[in-house]
Amino acid sequence: MYINQLVHLSIEIILLISAFFLLVLGSILLIECIAALFPLTSTTSKIQTNKVAVLIPAHNEEAVISNTLKSLKSTLLPHHKIVVVADNCTDATAEIASRAGVTVIERQDENKKGKGYALDYGLKFLENDPPEVVVFIDADCVVQRNTITLLTEKANSTGRPAQAVYLMSKPNQPTPKDSISVFAFKVKNLVRSRGLVRMGLPCLLAGTGMAFPWPVIRSVDLANSEIVEDMKLGLDLTIAGYPPIFCPQASVNSSLPQNAKAAKSQRTRWEHGHIQTLLTYVPKLITNGVRQRRLDLFFSALDLCIPPLSLFVAIWFGLMCISLIFAFVTSISTPASVIAIAGVFILTAILIAWSNFARSDLPLLELLAVPFYILWKIPLYFKFLIQPQKTWIRTERDV
Repeated sequence: MYINQLVHLSIEIILLISAFFLLVLGSILLIECIAALFPLTSTTSKIQTNKVAVLIPAHNEEAVISNTLKSLKSTLLPHHKIVVVADNCTDATAEIASRAGVTVIERQDENKKGKGYALDYGLKFLENDPPEVVVFIDADCVVQRNTITLLTEKANSTGRPAQAVYLMSKPNQPTPKDSISVFAFKVKNLVRSRGLVRMGLPCLLAGTGMAFPWPVIRSVDLANSEIVEDMKLGLDLTIAGYPPIFCPQASVNSSLPQNAKAAKSQRTRWEHGHIQTLLTYVPKLITNGVRQRRLDLFFSALDLCIPPLSLFVAIWFGLMCISLIFAFVTSISTPASVIAIAGVFILTAILIAWSNFARSDLPLLELLAVPFYILWKIPLYFKFLIQPQKTWIRTERDV
């Protein structure tokens, strides 16, 4: 009898701790989504950046590099310079970029693969005549008008990294999974980032559409093969005292791959990278928050604790089922009640984001397909427990 009571008490404590942690994360997500509804103050900097370099890492990007350069060149000013790093290319990427009239440098190193190495190589090339601000743009992106100017002015005036809105668009023949994936991407990169900047907090870097003052970007080492090097870079800079700032007026777009295998590979890299970064950097942020007495690092740690949206809902559903079974067996319903409240917060946050930012992109009937999308991604999360992806793998482009 005593052993049964001890087991029940232990399970109740574990469920209560999990429930309250879920409630805290659900509250943060809801607060961010509500804060995103408030208008942002648009400030135009009068500080002119004389020298700007746009750095584009490109590995076998012959299918997309021409469109990217075309959209980019139409937005540039005379003092903007484009440098393409043709990294370990075996196709015509370098030739296409050269014909477009931009500076092309080639790198060959089969032992050091990854976007981080390509960016580091490009920065070393720029050291001979360094710009005031350097902007990173992925080779498969469409850059909207004035984006480079807005980003560089923001970075130069604040002395901090500046992140543009980075969104995904659906492929030519979208499935409901694509629509939901685009929505989840928008929640993370637009809605939550708007909320964070509205609260005066740093945002995460998104991998493209990022501008850095030259002294700031040279203060960190980018030569690595991290699968989400952008997230790591942003957190390292936040800890170092250069927290990224969101620039909602600037915008960069890319498209989800049509090929199912490529889409799965891309999502695996994103999701596994996010979880790995979460596990690695939350303790670092908390430790440095205590050491530096900085509240923003604690907020960044809590924000980073929010897992990818589909995983967040899956965790909530699993804990809810366990707590309901526990309540049925023991008549102790407190954990289930707390988890239910957390579920209301998460659902409310999703509905706020959908109704205000994604109603036209995601019809209500497709939003109801979220449970099936989560079921599709569960094997991806189980794979993280068994064989997490740790090396950078390029997403195959649609031709």
